[in-house]
Amino acid sequence: MLYVVLFFLIFSLYLYVVLGGADYGAGIVELFSSEENQKITKKTIYRVMGPVWEANHIWIIILIVILWIAFPSYYNILVVYLHIPLTIVLLGVTLRGVAFVFRHYDAIIDNSQRLYDTLFKISSLITPIFLGMVFGGLISGEIVMVEDIETLTFYEVFINPWFNIFSILVGLFFASLCAFLSSVLLIGESESVHENIYIRKAAIATIVVFIVGLITFIYGYGAAHVFVKDFIKNPYSLISMLFSGLLLIPLWIAIKKGRRVLSRFFAGLQVFLILLAAIVAHFPGIIITKSENISLLENIAPESVIKVLGISLIIGGSVILPGLFHLLKSFKMIKILDRKDNPSA
Repeated sequence: MLYVVLFFLIFSLYLYVVLGGADYGAGIVELFSSEENQKITKKTIYRVMGPVWEANHIWIIILIVILWIAFPSYYNILVVYLHIPLTIVLLGVTLRGVAFVFRHYDAIIDNSQRLYDTLFKISSLITPIFLGMVFGGLISGEIVMVEDIETLTFYEVFINPWFNIFSILVGLFFASLCAFLSSVLLIGESESVHENIYIRKAAIATIVVFIVGLITFIYGYGAAHVFVKDFIKNPYSLISMLFSGLLLIPLWIAIKKGRRVLSRFFAGLQVFLILLAAIVAHFPGIIITKSENISLLENIAPESVIKVLGISLIIGGSVILPGLFHLLKSFKMIKILDRKDNPSA
């Protein structure tokens, strides 16, 4: 049953990166658009995100619950040593949700709309950056595991693990990945006269993701980060990244031609390969501290708890996943038979 729990843990992470990432990326795309294109993007975002934006965040809740119940030692390190960036993420999600609602449903249309727009765009950028910095903090090797923290400064224990160049680069990489996902999504959700806007943005975002990812690895290797060195030595990580790189060619072609289904498929597959490469590079010792690598499979919950959790996840998944598919299908976000991608149409 442990493998079932691990599957849902990784699956929830993947869905949150894809769906939640595209959600955050919509605000990033709007932020880095001209004033005219911002108005177009704002209308498109409301039409696309309005029905599903809350559902996109259910996956991080499931992820946190699984960590809390099945892997309490991991959860403890996460919420203790990285509580500052996690708090900023929570504030960002809250501000973003409030801004999204009020900029569409505020009873009085006045200058406050500009405030809502600004809050939405800025929080859409800040939140994924700090989410990426949380992951960067887990693998940076800067976490200091000590029982007597009075011998260290507040900065050494609670700030330095995530507020460093490597973690910041990881945060920027995740934000650029979110912009990429959203741009690809918006190609298929925009009106035909506006498609070229998002085709161009998707192409630019692809380049940015590649450049930021390359800079992150070069810096990490130069700074002798354990995660980067083990990543390069791991054959599965290298194979995943190789396939991810090769996918850039068909992805670029699909984006240029405005192929809605194909571009989404390749984008989702690329994210899967990137996550797979990152997870297997140091699994199960995903948390890297200054003194040791902490295994995900050590100090887990009792077998009886794992069994109940696994059964609950199977039952819950059988309800949630069909419901999610129906929700996305109802609002035409799943375009399996889209005429533009169907050669026989």
